[in-house]
Amino acid sequence: MQKEFLYTEISNGIATQIRKGILKAGDKLPSVRTLCQEHRISMNTAKRVFLELESQSLIESKPQSGFFVSKLLDVKLPLAQTSRPSLIADHEEPDELISKVYENLGKKDITLFSIGIPSGDLLPQNKLKKEIINATRELNGGGTEYEELQGNLKLRRMIALRSGLWGGNFDESDLVTTNGGMQALSFCLMALGKPGDTVAIESPCYPGILQLANGLGMKVLELPTHPTTGIEIEALKKNLPKIDICLLIPNFNSPLGSYMPDENKKEIVKLLSDHNIPLIEDDVYGDLYFGSHRPKCCKSFDKEGNVLYCSSISKTLAPGYRVGWIAPGKYKDKILKLKLLHSTSSITIVNEAVANFLKSGRYEKHLYQLRRTLQSNYQNYVQTIAASFPEGTRTSRPQGGLSLWVEFDKAIQTRELYDRAIKQNISIAPGRMFSLQDQFENCMRLCFGLPWSDNTRSKLEQIGKLAKMM
Repeated sequence: MQKEFLYTEISNGIATQIRKGILKAGDKLPSVRTLCQEHRISMNTAKRVFLELESQSLIESKPQSGFFVSKLLDVKLPLAQTSRPSLIADHEEPDELISKVYENLGKKDITLFSIGIPSGDLLPQNKLKKEIINATRELNGGGTEYEELQGNLKLRRMIALRSGLWGGNFDESDLVTTNGGMQALSFCLMALGKPGDTVAIESPCYPGILQLANGLGMKVLELPTHPTTGIEIEALKKNLPKIDICLLIPNFNSPLGSYMPDENKKEIVKLLSDHNIPLIEDDVYGDLYFGSHRPKCCKSFDKEGNVLYCSSISKTLAPGYRVGWIAPGKYKDKILKLKLLHSTSSITIVNEAVANFLKSGRYEKHLYQLRRTLQSNYQNYVQTIAASFPEGTRTSRPQGGLSLWVEFDKAIQTRELYDRAIKQNISIAPGRMFSLQDQFENCMRLCFGLPWSDNTRSKLEQIGKLAKMM
């Protein structure tokens, strides 16, 4: 308790000095060692102080130089607005637009601000190759055999162990592996619903979820969503009689990057449980937090088995490996039946390789570096947008994840901006992709999972120039 008090007291003190302007943007802060000596604290406590200040975007680190007051403090970009979707789903799926954007996937000559995954340059590719080779040597038949229906035991044990970081406290028997996160969501929707049922989601929402629900013949109810805190609980309460299933991304969702407070998560879990409405929780971005600790999930507050928790390594380690999982609670038997019907087994070699990578401890080291890189990228994006984009541009304030939501004046249509940008080998994700309704035409999502460079900055500046011309 004493250590917790010291860490909070010191970080709050420095934060106050920054906010009052005593410490100004660009000022260098004392080193970790100096902070230890001044406050008589351990190295770990001092590092935690700086991590907390970084998570609030008050400071930034520079390799071999130390910590500095963030230049973001001089950036005055207004916050994106809370969405106000119609509560009548019109199901105008932007298929053509989505196809046009995603056909660029894998093209090396295009700067892909549009695809929400980390660049391969930020992933431990060589280490993963070695794990694949080791897996073929260790597995029976070199990995040619099916694994058990529930999934690789070692992988499930490692996922269960890591769930303790956010209060999941799973046992390996609680988990079912899948071929990626989208298959996990697909199994959940198929297990819980039928054509004509209504699924409540955030608005804007990841296009794959919209297409999936639509493809299963379900109605989509888009809920008002704040760019910082997620869905508005009052809107959820008012629409409970219409809802059969709820599907949310509470931690750093795409495209807003919003982060639902723990008290909201707890209230939503109880509210839905009381009304016997299952909650599908997509937590693919939860490990990409900018703060000092891993955020809790809705599943952390689930006492009835009513939350179906889904995640994967697609946004953190290896998008192409297609490794995902579900903790389906009381719906486990239905999920296993669907897996048997649709895939029988996950990919044996890949699951073994990922399990070994997690077990080695390399995953945590990789995540630590990836989080620092993504936070730095986000800060660079915001500074460039503030300097280069049209006056009045609004943005979200992600505290983790991969997505930045940008909102222009109504006169700027991002479909047209996409057409202009792609001619210069730049791809963006127009806002209309993220809704089944006629909204977000003046918005776009930018992924900050690309390595930051002079070329990345130049491409962002070019988007700003094109927007100004409109």
